[in-house]
Amino acid sequence: MAQYMFLLFDSEEWYDNVTAEDWQQAMKLHGAFAEAVEKAGARILGGEALERSSTASTVKNREGAEPLVTDGPFIETKEGLGGFYLIEARDLDQALELAKLCPSANVEVRPVMPTSEGSGPA
Repeated sequence: MAQYMFLLFDSEEWYDNVTAEDWQQAMKLHGAFAEAVEKAGARILGGEALERSSTASTVKNREGAEPLVTDGPFIETKEGLGGFYLIEARDLDQALELAKLCPSANVEVRPVMPTSEGSGPA
């Protein structure tokens, strides 16, 4: 089985008006997603919600110069990276089918690159 990172991008405006009930409903949707992943024979290996992008710091490593640390995300976008799942799935097709079930507006699916000895980019 292969591993895939699901990067969850959503509008951060939701956080401006979220109620306790809205939050609980969102958590129920993510719980249902976790159940669907297991039912499909795949596994969630990890995942977390992230604080808003305004809390981010970026470190830019520059050749020949000291690293530059700035407040804020690397890029400004309408949607922010709100969380992630690390999924173990049979193949990319299964990962994409599972991503369609994820309760996030935009899910970027990326294969995890093996980094053990003798492996690397294809």
